[in-house]
Amino acid sequence: MNDFTLNLNPPQNRLIGSPPKIGIRPAIDGRRRGIRESLEDLTMAMANNTAEFLRQNLRHANGLPVDCVVSDTCIGGVAEAAQTADKFAREGVGLSITVTPCWCYGSETMDMDPLIPKAIWGFNGTERPGAVYLAAVLAGHNQKGLPAFSIYGRDVQDAGDTTIPEDVQGKLLRFARAGLAVATMRGKSYLAMGGVSMGIAGSIVDQSLFEDYLCMRVETVDMSEFIRRIEEGIFDPEEFKRALAWVKENCPEGKDYNPPENQRSREQKDADWETSVKMALIARDLMVGNPRLAELGHGEEALGRNAIVAGFQGQRQWSDHFPNGDFMEAILNTSFDWNGIREPFILATENDAINGICMLFGQLLTGTAQIFADVRTFWSPEAVKRVSGYELEGVAASGILHLINSGPATLDGTGQAEIDGEPVMKPYWEITPEEVQRCLGATSWHAGITEYFRGGGWSTKFKTRGGMPATMCRLNLVKGLGPAFQITEGYTVDLPDEVHTILDERTNPTWPTTWFVPNLTGTGPYRDVYTVMANWGANHGAISYGHIGDDLISLASMLRIPVYMHNIPEERVFRPHTWASFGANDPQGADFRACANFGALYV
Repeated sequence: MNDFTLNLNPPQNRLIGSPPKIGIRPAIDGRRRGIRESLEDLTMAMANNTAEFLRQNLRHANGLPVDCVVSDTCIGGVAEAAQTADKFAREGVGLSITVTPCWCYGSETMDMDPLIPKAIWGFNGTERPGAVYLAAVLAGHNQKGLPAFSIYGRDVQDAGDTTIPEDVQGKLLRFARAGLAVATMRGKSYLAMGGVSMGIAGSIVDQSLFEDYLCMRVETVDMSEFIRRIEEGIFDPEEFKRALAWVKENCPEGKDYNPPENQRSREQKDADWETSVKMALIARDLMVGNPRLAELGHGEEALGRNAIVAGFQGQRQWSDHFPNGDFMEAILNTSFDWNGIREPFILATENDAINGICMLFGQLLTGTAQIFADVRTFWSPEAVKRVSGYELEGVAASGILHLINSGPATLDGTGQAEIDGEPVMKPYWEITPEEVQRCLGATSWHAGITEYFRGGGWSTKFKTRGGMPATMCRLNLVKGLGPAFQITEGYTVDLPDEVHTILDERTNPTWPTTWFVPNLTGTGPYRDVYTVMANWGANHGAISYGHIGDDLISLASMLRIPVYMHNIPEERVFRPHTWASFGANDPQGADFRACANFGALYV
């Protein structure tokens, strides 16, 4: 598998619209003749230090560096606030952070844009009352219905101290990651390729959800568009040859688990590979366009749909007759293909648009590829012992969740990338060619089970390595309530090979598996693993590497989506300051009340 060397592609923005920038607003006491003049350098230095810290520690999910725009002057009143707002609009600022070491005039200096996420960092010092301004301006934000995040260091600093305390750093980064995700989604598309798959509610695409909460549009194409483009040759023929050769070299076929009478011929399997590769090219071109198509005389098709996320229906109207979409979904969701190491595409199996949203959230927050899976089975310790003779131990001692789906997960999900010998899933710009080869080597490709896929096709088979911190989430739509979110942090786990095989092959031996154990709290839905499964809101979940539940909570609050189930420690939860006004002693109930009060972000 070494004939094709995959190199890292330079970061690029493949979508229409520049990546959002972070606006830094240095607020100052506007009184001149001594007060303002004494604070100018200190305040601007605080803004520039904040901007530099964020530049050094953040990237967009596409790998490009994050840019910060600092106000031309300190903001001492309405005129300078308006000048800053004008500059931010010209520069494409998508979120703002106001910083100050001193007292300022709250409602005169605040950011009044209702659509961009906002935070205020009030310096904790005794020489000047930055904390007093923080409290005053937050009261203004709350009264005017413009929720803002409060950033206030725990420990008092000396005047002139330009360091950013660790706790402030954490809040700056959490706010910025979530705010960038909100701003990045704005104006992009969800591309539904097909319609409702097998009656799955998540694939009943709710356009108002995308429009009101994410400021995204929904684009829809019929799956017959794949047939048209295949038959009319609307794809790059040279890339197709190169991709097919790469696939033959790097995607080894495994056992055909179909009974002999249901197995497809070698000729049919070869044709399935060709169709599968063409489907991957076509889905990508539908999402983001391809200038090569214009050179081939297909100017309209070359434009794409500016889709930051998409879904493919597949079952059953497509897969009853044509090869399934499993290869297409797997390779696009992966951080590499025949063109090299690159940003993964987000493509939801069975056109589950809601799970696509969750995958998009995870990718925007982490830069990593996302696992799509069924939350299929809870295996109790007793059941595992009964069918395999093995006694679960360690983190898995209370039971495990079997995450597995016929729509294959990203190959990054093998966990073959490493840091200090430990399995990880990395942002694409950190993945090495050697790690790509290990991911490919840990994956086999099997003829689709024709009971499920009458038209043939290919399914991936791999086992996610254990020991990785992971976060599973799901957005659900409830009539009368609207969108509600659930988040579960936990760990992937290893099972002995023979135990894995016994459990895995009770479902389908050709699908990728992740064994997952939620972190338990002993109360509510997290009193045991069974109850987590029993309270999961749908048949699918999106799984991201790392414990990112706190970032997801901050993101959900910006979008005004309440979180009804999570196992994140209270000290890591970071929401807008005004959420406490809706019940400081009942933060989960307060989240629901605040989201209902303020309503969807874009309504």
